[in-house]
Amino acid sequence: MVRLAFLGVVMSGGLMAASDFDQAQAARFARMALECVHKEYPNKISHSLNSDGDAKPPRELTPAFYGCYDWHSSVHGHWLLVRLARLFPEALFAADARRALSRSLTPANIAQEVKYLSAEGRNTFERPYGLAWLLQLAAELKEWDDPDARQWSRALRPLEQAATASISAWLPKLDHPIRTGEHNNTAFGMGLMLDYARVTGNADFGALVETRARNYYLKDRNCPLVYEPSGEDFLSPCLAEADLMRRILAREEFANWFGEFLPHVDLEVTRVTDFTDGRLYHLAGLNLSRAWMLEGIVSHMPAGDARSKHLAQLAAALRQGGLESIKSEHYEGGHWLGSFAVYLVSGRGLH
Repeated sequence: MVRLAFLGVVMSGGLMAASDFDQAQAARFARMALECVHKEYPNKISHSLNSDGDAKPPRELTPAFYGCYDWHSSVHGHWLLVRLARLFPEALFAADARRALSRSLTPANIAQEVKYLSAEGRNTFERPYGLAWLLQLAAELKEWDDPDARQWSRALRPLEQAATASISAWLPKLDHPIRTGEHNNTAFGMGLMLDYARVTGNADFGALVETRARNYYLKDRNCPLVYEPSGEDFLSPCLAEADLMRRILAREEFANWFGEFLPHVDLEVTRVTDFTDGRLYHLAGLNLSRAWMLEGIVSHMPAGDARSKHLAQLAAALRQGGLESIKSEHYEGGHWLGSFAVYLVSGRGLH
């Protein structure tokens, strides 16, 4: 096996995998997703009813993605299963992951998902966060050279098209970016969207996302990192923006932009004070997402840039703190944090 050390990650079998990411760790995260992707309750649905007929259980409303407490967590729970089955095809959990994916990603289930997404009054459904993760799932399937993955990819295609259509109708009308530390953050969603566009060769969609990103963020300076985090953040508005722009700007251009955007980067590992409070548990995810965003930023810095060592050290501390705070016995975090952990430790956002 060829292993190429890089920023705390290694290249293994043609895919990025973290140096501390082994099959035992993967099995733990796979089990977290397997225990929730078809667990219907408890469930927090963001549901717009048009009539009495819309008062249905989650499994009927969105039969592919009804588990894991909410739609977006179910989507990235399925992404986790694809990612890990792809990275560890011989692992014991891989067969269970394939069975779960085959149960969810059927043409009939996806047809109902499209019908739900396209119904009157649902044009804002899961926008941008859930739709961005849906596209990330589509990208992961597209990259996996596997007969089952190709079948699931074909089944998912109508929903993938509905998601890109929804986003493409929205972004030109969005005059200002959304700079929160939660689901509505546009920079985070646009990073996943741009990666999807490049993996799948959707040039028109990628051009739209890149153009809007430049319009929103290219002139930004002195991001107020000191104001972060808010009490329930799982994303860093400042780092999410920088992680998006490193995908767009040339290396030297990005280094100059980043120097004016974030002249100083000092962060502390956030602490979860109550693991049974789902909103407070967001802060565990913040450590994970900050870590992968910093790793992405460092990966695009010019060779020898003096800032890289400090940023890499911050990323390592955040990685450790985030992984240590994942308590799978608490469903408040267990239903989604595995996806964030796998995105980080498998180096998904690095190129």
